[in-house]
Amino acid sequence: MKEEIIYVVDSLGVSHPETLEKADWTISSFFVEGGAFGMIVLSLLLIALFLAAWKAPKWVKEIGLGALVFAIFWTLRGLYQMFGVMQMIGDVGFPVICGGLRAVMISTFYGLIIYFISLLIRIIQKPRI
Repeated sequence: MKEEIIYVVDSLGVSHPETLEKADWTISSFFVEGGAFGMIVLSLLLIALFLAAWKAPKWVKEIGLGALVFAIFWTLRGLYQMFGVMQMIGDVGFPVICGGLRAVMISTFYGLIIYFISLLIRIIQKPRI
């Protein structure tokens, strides 16, 4: 990880240098942050989508919708877990909340991408007029 020095102003108005780790934008970091089990299930649904496009074209839409519904479920599960931790801790800073929401939304984006791919496959497979 690369570090960057930033200056943080405390409640008295005094500036202090601190290091800030830059975000890791690799696919594996998104996979882990989004929750390994949910991301594995979504990846399996993506593989099933491509297999269905080849062998069972009528299932493409259903698999895409299933991926979207599962991604929303996984997001809600993450929010439930995040709010439970916030309730136990009590006073949680806004940057921590933003980081939690960022991590929770990764699976929703992945599910939306899978659904979009299923729509593209259906458009390609539609018979021409």
